[in-house]
Amino acid sequence: MTSHAGARFGLALFLLAGVAPATARAEGAPQGAPARLDKVASFAHQVTGVTVARDGRIFVNFPRWSEDAPVSVAEVKDGKPVPYPDAGWNSWRNAKKDEIDPKSHFVCVQSVVADAQDRLWVVDAAAPAMGAVVKDGPKLVGIDLKTNQVVKTIPFDTATVLQASYINDVRISPDGKTAYLTDSGAEGALIVVDIDSGAARRVLSGHASTMPDKSVTVTYDGRPLRRPDGRGVEFSADGIALSPDGKTLYWQAIKGKTLYSLPTEALTGWATATVVPEMFTDRTLGSKIVTVGENGPADGLLISRKDGRMYVTSPQDDAVKVRDLANGGAGLTTLVQDRQLRWPDTFSEGPDGTIYVTTSHIQDSADYKPGAPISLPTELWAIRTGPAATGSTGAAPAR
Repeated sequence: MTSHAGARFGLALFLLAGVAPATARAEGAPQGAPARLDKVASFAHQVTGVTVARDGRIFVNFPRWSEDAPVSVAEVKDGKPVPYPDAGWNSWRNAKKDEIDPKSHFVCVQSVVADAQDRLWVVDAAAPAMGAVVKDGPKLVGIDLKTNQVVKTIPFDTATVLQASYINDVRISPDGKTAYLTDSGAEGALIVVDIDSGAARRVLSGHASTMPDKSVTVTYDGRPLRRPDGRGVEFSADGIALSPDGKTLYWQAIKGKTLYSLPTEALTGWATATVVPEMFTDRTLGSKIVTVGENGPADGLLISRKDGRMYVTSPQDDAVKVRDLANGGAGLTTLVQDRQLRWPDTFSEGPDGTIYVTTSHIQDSADYKPGAPISLPTELWAIRTGPAATGSTGAAPAR
């Protein structure tokens, strides 16, 4: 059998072996329309990003936060992470910082996203432990999923990624020509990248829409989430989503509650201009920002190709919620809430409409919990809704 079919068979056996799916009903949804939560994989290290390619292949990444992670980017095969695109790109180690070229190795990867052109884009924040940015390390790396070869590396200069930056998540336009990133570091921002030329522009840097909301306290288990020295969560712009037609970009801060949006036409066109037009300045962009609504503290955002709804992670509630953008963007409903969703982090949508989400257990990490293991176990989950959610063995495509 093919490796693709083998993975489906292996996952089916895994589910049949006694892994009971967790189910929850969306608030306001009719009886008989549950959402089912299935564990796809367990990891020995702290995972953040996940993406599912058009052929069903699943990719994840492991940042260097509490530990010197042994793998940065991996393809999930038979439930196990395999270094991708090869061991060489994943060979960076903090202890060998002065011996390994950060331009051609993954230093501290925060997210991965597959685009419609069958490329995997890797966001390398290059800031181990969310500390100092490694010189020449911040980059966006494109990998051809057909050849499994790196085909594009876009380095970010110090005007785009600051020393206190932590570039976070990314979305790619439907035509594959533009990338949009968030910077969740000390000075929140959006970063717009012209993929063909490699030119990048930092916008809304330090703007209220990209900065932490001082009125918000991120909690967990009913208590403020704080580091051992008393500091709370300070993440700036983090979650990002792009409408399926590529015309609207959404984002918010984790230490925040408000979801913002901009028309993408306001963010493009500058790469070919000899002088940045007035319409592309932060002052003009700020006037075009739309306040969509309140999500509360949220990490991951995703707009489904299947139904156009926005999926929102709610780490405080161990939950995934949805927003009906077609109805003026108003109203969050809870799709699934389960104690196993320890800090739901990042979403991806499979080719069959299955929603995948990682649980990064940030509140359980050594950064926030003294005595926590340096190597933090985490998981990848699949959320299935509608008629397909009523079975017990429906495995998602994987390799």
